[in-house]
Amino acid sequence: MNPSTATVTADPDTRNDEARHRSAEELEAAVWNIRDAPASSGTIQLIVRRPAEDAREVLSEARINADEGIEGDTWNQRGTSLSADGGPHPNKQITIMNSRAAAAVIGPIERWPLAGDQIYADLDIGHEALPAGTQLSVGDAVLEVAVEPHTGCAKYAARFGREALRFVNTGEGRDLRLRGVNCRVIRPGTVRVGDSVSEV
Repeated sequence: MNPSTATVTADPDTRNDEARHRSAEELEAAVWNIRDAPASSGTIQLIVRRPAEDAREVLSEARINADEGIEGDTWNQRGTSLSADGGPHPNKQITIMNSRAAAAVIGPIERWPLAGDQIYADLDIGHEALPAGTQLSVGDAVLEVAVEPHTGCAKYAARFGREALRFVNTGEGRDLRLRGVNCRVIRPGTVRVGDSVSEV
């Protein structure tokens, strides 16, 4: 498989309008549209892998497996104190972000990869819509929603602003999982832009 790729640099430069940090008012105004994301079944808008720290590759299709998450991604090189052995967390192999939240916080789709998630889908990924343990058909693969939260960090604040960090990590933003949802791989498979994401 040779999917087409485009490389994106994770540069927090905010000198142009597309890259500027959104205000609290702009972010709050976007919530109604985010809430309208389809439940149970949505569509993949973007696929990204991280071949190295702060590097991004946009893919038209990707292979999902239990060893890497997205084939060629560096999830399996990212140790954490939150895992039992200090290695990569088994429940954080792939993260899915609501594409409407990405548009509200980040701007145009060309900048979404800066968030560092692998799959961006027009789908309600909130706690109510996708409780932990829910299994999702993602292209040919199956993923399971993890209980571990996906939260914004210092890099997220540097790239998108302090208001964005507050927006995704608190209140309704936390309930809707606007920062994204962690998943583990249940069944490997191929995923393409335009494929559906739906509950198994």
